[in-house]
Amino acid sequence: MLKTVTFNTPILFGDHHVLEVRRLISNVSGVDQVYASSAFRVVDVTYDPEVTSEEQLSKILDEAGYLSDWSGPVETGKPATEDGDRALKYFRHTEVYETSRQVVSFAQRVNYSGKPLWNCPGFGVIKNKMED
Repeated sequence: MLKTVTFNTPILFGDHHVLEVRRLISNVSGVDQVYASSAFRVVDVTYDPEVTSEEQLSKILDEAGYLSDWSGPVETGKPATEDGDRALKYFRHTEVYETSRQVVSFAQRVNYSGKPLWNCPGFGVIKNKMED
């Protein structure tokens, strides 16, 4: 008899993640169906418990980085101009505008290094088609 398990996946926020999760889980013996939703950030897996286990499926998703929480800067809600604290780096654009009445913009020149610019579960080194 098949079982269905639902995993909450806070990092599953794009279609490329859905495709990667489906690829990872569909390759496991005993998996019958995989439903992954970036809108609801859940993965439903229907599987044969005599062939695989919920723990094995959970381990695969966890090793790929989909079960952990998104780590990023936490905004304080205070504008950076308050109390001169250099550690206070993150604030909302609206706070900046309300404080300074100036628009703040950022630019960055990034040279291609052959790898992702940030940690994105499911993606490794980017290859140039000419290298293949």
